[in-house]
Amino acid sequence: MDDDKRLIHPLWLRITHALNALAVVIMTLSGWRIYNATGFLGFSIPNEITLGGWLAGALQWHFAAMWLLVGNGLLYLAINIFSGRFRRQFFPLSPRAFFSDLGAALRGRLTHDLGHYNAVQRAAYLLTLADLIVLVLSGLVLWKSVQFPLLRELMGGYEGARYVHFFAMSVLVAFVAVHLAMVALVPRTLLAMLRGR
Repeated sequence: MDDDKRLIHPLWLRITHALNALAVVIMTLSGWRIYNATGFLGFSIPNEITLGGWLAGALQWHFAAMWLLVGNGLLYLAINIFSGRFRRQFFPLSPRAFFSDLGAALRGRLTHDLGHYNAVQRAAYLLTLADLIVLVLSGLVLWKSVQFPLLRELMGGYEGARYVHFFAMSVLVAFVAVHLAMVALVPRTLLAMLRGR
């Protein structure tokens, strides 16, 4: 079948991808405004790139996007797992394949097949899924600390959960930055995500 006609990203994947991206952007920008209210790491993020206007507004944006991220994320995971796509796209993954593909990528020699993830992509997406789970769990501790005492203690208390949440957010922002850079380098990936083919 002609590459232009082959379905690479089904409609459900394109919709959940777009909704996850929207939720992540809103949560990140509002989260930066929430962080600025405490500045517990000793620096602040320019208010011009935050969302919410003030702490209460930022919290409202953050909680609204939280429901979108969790609901849409669970739908994305469920469809991926039950359709078998998760296993097909992300496994097998071995350290040998990862380092081989990483070396090829750093030398500019890694081929990019739109319908198949290489080992670096597989590792990055799996890391991002794990990171999102850490973000949700640490966010639960920050939101409902009393209701999740075991989770709170596993994260080193409320203060520890703030650090876990912030650094997990930083990992997610780094992934998004690299993801966008790769899309800029291989623009046909964006067209495939928009059209599905």
